[in-house]
Amino acid sequence: METTNQPAAQEDKTVAILAYCTLIGYIIAIVMHGSNKTKLGTYHLRQATGLLILGVGYWIVTMILMFIPFLGFIIAMLSPFIGLGILVLLIMGIVNAANGAEKPVPLIGGMSEKMFGNAFA
Repeated sequence: METTNQPAAQEDKTVAILAYCTLIGYIIAIVMHGSNKTKLGTYHLRQATGLLILGVGYWIVTMILMFIPFLGFIIAMLSPFIGLGILVLLIMGIVNAANGAEKPVPLIGGMSEKMFGNAFA
């Protein structure tokens, strides 16, 4: 007979992976995590929150600076690379979640843990 730990571990990974998959996936992960709080889900929800704030903050700053003539040009040139960098961080988070690892996302992972240390517990 199988133990019940395997489905729980799979659900943990599902919450962790969904946290990184669009805003709707993030909300679904929060709802799923609310009914069954796990260490892996909590960790990746915190990491995904940091990435979500980074992405939204970057978008807001970009929209504001686009209207300033010289800065708008520079932002327009850098925007694809910064967006690609955020996408790479997102994929790294998904890979860590799929492997069940609690590795911080490079650049912002440590800061996310400090800022959201009590979130989702």
